[in-house]
Amino acid sequence: MNQSYWALGSWNRRRVGDDIYAGTSLFDGTELYVRVLPRPETLIVDFETGRSPDTLEHRVEARVIPGETLGRSPDTCVVTLTVWRAEEVDDPTWDLLGHSFATEIQMIKGRLELGF
Repeated sequence: MNQSYWALGSWNRRRVGDDIYAGTSLFDGTELYVRVLPRPETLIVDFETGRSPDTLEHRVEARVIPGETLGRSPDTCVVTLTVWRAEEVDDPTWDLLGHSFATEIQMIKGRLELGF
């Protein structure tokens, strides 16, 4: 549920099913549905998204790398978001997603540093 504080395309997220959430886009007010699939053994979270619970498709991944793996302090980590472009996504939408996810990673960083 903390994604509600940084997912610009799915703000004010709420649970709508056992493993499905919905939130409102800050850009156009549309509703986005999300299924969160944590994979703790690989430190990856897959996200299936869509405009309805019946149309969810794998489009986003988050990966966490422990800081010490990269020669950093053990109390740090590196978070990477990967977004997969579907065939039907036009250039303006893809451009917006690129800016959005770059902003969201900064929002995640800020919240982690605050202990949020």
